[in-house]
Amino acid sequence: MVIGVDFDGTIVEHRYPEIGEERPFATDILKRLIADRHKLILWTMRNGRLLDEAVQWCADRGVTFYAVNSNSPEMFKEENPSYLSCKLNADVFIDDCNVGGLPDWPTIYKIISSKATYAQLLYQKFQDEMDEDIEPPSPKWMFWKSNRH
Repeated sequence: MVIGVDFDGTIVEHRYPEIGEERPFATDILKRLIADRHKLILWTMRNGRLLDEAVQWCADRGVTFYAVNSNSPEMFKEENPSYLSCKLNADVFIDDCNVGGLPDWPTIYKIISSKATYAQLLYQKFQDEMDEDIEPPSPKWMFWKSNRH
């Protein structure tokens, strides 16, 4: 699966142009996704020195992207490619600007690895909680329903 990953506000807290603190479990989950053989593309508005700093920050933590701001590691090496588009072709995007916000990173991993939607995971969690075999306590006035045999 090809996964586009935003940097500011997603991998790190939003402190642009500085690099914020890492969001909990972000690089651990990204490394797991790479180990699961997904192609991760860093998809960010950063450019120039700021982009280089973000790429290096990730590399220092063991996260190496398949490509940066393009679908091909070679795309921006050509001079004036006529087919160059800013639109990234990915199966999934991980971005803090998602409608509904950004789930935590362990949930993101669960969504991707189970090929489920966030709504499906929430529904399943709700169903699991409803299916728990919890017997409500009997009101005290219902003495005939006590456990005495």
